[in-house]
Amino acid sequence: MTRMTMIEAVRSAMDVSMERDDDVVVFGEDVGYFGGVFRATQGLQAKYGTTRCFDAPINESGIVGTAIGMAAYGLRPCVEIQFADYMFPAYDQITQEAARIRYRSNGDFTCPIVLRMPTGGGIFGGQTHSQSPEALFTHVCGLKVVVPSNPFDAKGLLISSIEDPDPVIFLEPKRLYNGPFDGHHDRPVVPWSAHALGEVPDGHYTVPIGKAEIRRPGNDVTVIAYGTMVHVALAAAEETGVDAEVIDLRSLLPLDLDTIVQSVSKTGRCVMVHEATLTSGFGAEVTALVQEHCFYHLEMPVVRVAGWDTPYPHAQEWDYFPGPLRIGRALEEIMKG
Repeated sequence: MTRMTMIEAVRSAMDVSMERDDDVVVFGEDVGYFGGVFRATQGLQAKYGTTRCFDAPINESGIVGTAIGMAAYGLRPCVEIQFADYMFPAYDQITQEAARIRYRSNGDFTCPIVLRMPTGGGIFGGQTHSQSPEALFTHVCGLKVVVPSNPFDAKGLLISSIEDPDPVIFLEPKRLYNGPFDGHHDRPVVPWSAHALGEVPDGHYTVPIGKAEIRRPGNDVTVIAYGTMVHVALAAAEETGVDAEVIDLRSLLPLDLDTIVQSVSKTGRCVMVHEATLTSGFGAEVTALVQEHCFYHLEMPVVRVAGWDTPYPHAQEWDYFPGPLRIGRALEEIMKG
């Protein structure tokens, strides 16, 4: 199979989808001739023309509103929001319109749009280019929320998202675009070409939305993560020597609760990891579900490791970013009980 970066895998997913279905259109800020700020759409306009891959004004609300109208008409828009931080002007369109079309029409209309958003930190983007807003979407009925952690899943999940009849928020951890970052910012970047999950089929395939993946089997503690934090959690488990089972959620909504419950019921301990702010982060929902479904199996309270309750700090990025040291401390502490 071809070795791809996550950027190349995302581009391949759009290419395959556009080739298979003339109703798939791609647009957003600078995605046409320029190929996107991260070059995820590079070459698509040259291949499919300016009516199927085109630039939009700097107006996120207008971009999403246009996509909703296209979807109601019968098209399948795959829209890029340049950074997840920029989605707030479009939040009304996403949550009040796109998410509700199926419900308000009693199933007569659907809204098959995908909103691609680079998310998270680790690139010194500061407070307005580093946020992780996934919890703002998982609270909204009618949306699906996907966060891949590697090129193989990125392509398969994006194709599934484009083919899905309902709106999908597709969050792309930008720190993983070129390699499986494990939280050690002072070490050379490992490319996806050296990682097994950098192998990506050239053609069409799908990864199911709503199904988690166990990245590392273990018996002593369950670590639940998604996106960049999957690789950081794997590094922490290796460096501490704790026999941790690491679950990559991949899909936050719908959530694969069965895999979580089976793992925690086996290990009796759980650490929830995410990069977003701790308070009201998605980890709080997962922690509540573990408490509800696994209470009699728990040997210790669930531990959360997350970002600070503060705007993302540029100067203290690596203190804010939950690295392997912070996760490792949580693993060692939970094993004492």
